This record gives sequence, C-alpha cells and structure tokens, in this order.
Amino acid sequence: MAFGARPTLILASLALLPAQSDSFEGTRPGDERQIAGIRFSWAPAGTFRMGSPLTEPERRADEGPVTVTLSQGFWIGKFEVTQAQWLARMSAFPRNQDKGRGDDVPVYWVSYLDATEFCRRLTTHARASGDLPARWEIQLPTEAQWEYAARAGTTEATHFGQRLTPAQANIGSPYPGGTASNRDGQSVKAGSYPANAWGLHDMHGNVWEWCRDWYHSQLPGGRDPDLSTTRGQPNRDGSYSRVRRGGAWIEQGWANRSAVRLQYEPERNSDHIGFRVIAAKR
Repeated sequence: MAFGARPTLILASLALLPAQSDSFEGTRPGDERQIAGIRFSWAPAGTFRMGSPLTEPERRADEGPVTVTLSQGFWIGKFEVTQAQWLARMSAFPRNQDKGRGDDVPVYWVSYLDATEFCRRLTTHARASGDLPARWEIQLPTEAQWEYAARAGTTEATHFGQRLTPAQANIGSPYPGGTASNRDGQSVKAGSYPANAWGLHDMHGNVWEWCRDWYHSQLPGGRDPDLSTTRGQPNRDGSYSRVRRGGAWIEQGWANRSAVRLQYEPERNSDHIGFRVIAAKR
C-alpha cells in the first residue's frame, strides 16, 4: 500500500451491534456531539480483534491478539484534551507547558490522577449545564475502547495502513523501521493531521493518552474488558502502572501503532503524555 493511501475497511473485523434506544446515543460511527465545549465522535457497540497479529512488524509480546465485544457505544473526544479545555476546568497547569504551547495544543505534564480529576469536574459541569444525562459520565477510555476507536474498523498496524510517516502524524520516526527519535520536537495543534474513519485525530502520535486500565501483561479479551480496578503485575520497585496508548511526537515509529500499550505509574507525568476523554453510560 502506498504511504498516503487509505486502508480498505474489512467489514468482517467490525461487527456492529444493534443500536440502542437512548436518545443521547449516536446513530452511525463518527456522528458528532458537543459536550461542555468538547467535540465528540460516536463509537458504536461492536466486536473487533484487539492487539496485533503475529506477523505485524515490530510487535511486542503483550499485544494479544484477543477478540473483544463492546456491548455499548460511547462518545470519544475527536481530539486530545487541549490546554484551553484544561484551564477551563482546572484553572492552572500541573507544570509549565514547555513542549508546545497554545489553546488548541494538547495539554501534557498530566498524571493519571490529574486526568481523572479533570473527568470528574467535567462530568459535574456537563450534568449541571444539561449537556450530559445523569446516566452518562465523562471518563478515560479503557484500553479496549481506545483501540476500538483508534482502529475505526481497520485491521492493519495503523488506521492509515501498514506504514506511518511524519506527514500523517506527529511522530519521531516513520514506521516500520524508523529508529530516530524527535527529541527536539514538541506537541502541535490538535487536528493538524488527518482523522481516521470515525473523525478522530491524533490517535497516532502527538502525545500519549492515558487509559483507565491498570497494566496487565496479557490482554483479557471478552465482553467489555475493564481492568481499572484490578492491579496487574507490580513494577520492580513495588509500584503499579496504568496504561498509555497512541504514541507521541518523540517516539520511534513502532510505538505509534494501534496495538502498542506501554505502562506508566499513575502518579508520574511527562512532557509527552496527555489524554482524551469519553462519555459513556454508567
């Protein structure tokens, strides 16, 4: 496949489940809704293959693959949470935004704990304003929700296909085979690169995105997997890690694939880790 070509969707890989009757839900993949100043796209219920096939170049041992069914659709942010959106709810940055600054640039230097507090405040605000029904909540996505939305029906290494270039995403080097990192780079305005089939931007590169799950070396698969309350294997120092997804501006090509999952302690932060939110029914 040519570098700039769009991959062919393999419909058998994405079995959409019947739409529910909740009027707050979308009707088609990629439907848009604005909630408390954040633009969301609809990810319908469905079944997909999570992780990477054994033949995918530069895959890692913790990438499954497994089959996952998500029984309920959810809204997911079209963009990573921006610095302006952060300030609207949190008043101050956790640390100086020194690797890309601007209202429309993703926020970073954000720990998992910071991100979950943002979600709590945004949920309270959105319910009070009438933007969010009482049965819905703003959260971080699970790993399964994140990868399902990132793939948007595709089955290759990225939603662009088997290759990824710096023209398609804010990354440190191309995939496959790229080895140079972009240590002099920085995050850029959200939406600077093409969206996937469901209207989601920067699912590859820009900043890493926190997921709700604790890190486990094996993907669970099955129906609605959620490891947000079950700790996995401890780190060498006895601490435990959550999961980050999506790669970043500094990373080598392999780290920006749809299936990549890296661990990071929830109390820590970094100049290339931010997050994206979902709105899901409780």
